[in-house]
Amino acid sequence: MNAAKPIAVIQGAPTAVVQALMRRFVTGLDPAVRPAGVIEDPAAESEGPCNGGDLRSLGDGRRFSLMQDLGPGAVACRLDASGVVSACEAIQQDIAAGCDLVVLNKFGKIEAERSGLAEAFAAAMQRGLPILTSVGPKFMDAWDAFAAPLYVVLPPELGAIEAWWTTVRRREPQAQAQAAS
Repeated sequence: MNAAKPIAVIQGAPTAVVQALMRRFVTGLDPAVRPAGVIEDPAAESEGPCNGGDLRSLGDGRRFSLMQDLGPGAVACRLDASGVVSACEAIQQDIAAGCDLVVLNKFGKIEAERSGLAEAFAAAMQRGLPILTSVGPKFMDAWDAFAAPLYVVLPPELGAIEAWWTTVRRREPQAQAQAAS
């Protein structure tokens, strides 16, 4: 059954909509569920041209820089790879400490290059933990090479995510036992 696959990829909506949906899902989890990972929080509009937001840790609320300001006169921003790598390290620590679900904002360009959050994805996969993420259509070939056949693509609907979670949660003890052996 596809919905029982341990990784759910949300597709079909802009990044801001997907991140808001992830926040809503995590907020509605049973308090006994221990999530790990990061969700992208939007930046305040007053932050200037480099307002890509931050990655917020689900474990302890820490914020990790997502974009770096290139200084006055710059008309663009660049991904802050060091902020994403720091987030990855924190997520790996949270996974090692124990969690029930890993939520990773997205698999994008730097993950396709096996950097960014790639090691957090790999750590969660190795432990057989359920993962909720998003992947832009542009990176689906790289994602497929990285995670097939362990994932299912979900529409950007809270009900679809909740149905996946319910199904995976029922199968989780068995999957973790198999991953440990």
